[in-house]
Amino acid sequence: MTDDAGKYISDAQQRLLELIQTLAGHELEGLAPGDISKLNACSPSQVTRDLANLKAFGWAEQLPVTNRWRLGPDIVRIATRHMAVLDRAQRKVDELRSRYGSNDSDR
Repeated sequence: MTDDAGKYISDAQQRLLELIQTLAGHELEGLAPGDISKLNACSPSQVTRDLANLKAFGWAEQLPVTNRWRLGPDIVRIATRHMAVLDRAQRKVDELRSRYGSNDSDR
């Protein structure tokens, strides 16, 4: 059996995902396109195209005063929803643990 997973990998999509990772953690001041280009070892035109796509999808935004880029609220909301689901699951586990936990005084 051969591994066909590699044939589905797109350089452009991988570059876009790397850009998202690069922007993470720079929400206050953002990053200049030139810095992104250097950090991701790609051309300025690729950064421009990728940022335009992320902006159109709501996953990146340009800061008006500095023209630097940061993650947009839409992608951050995904992380917030993820954490809320994990918190609900933890509360359910804690409740079950409390209900079914050992109570030494009952023995």
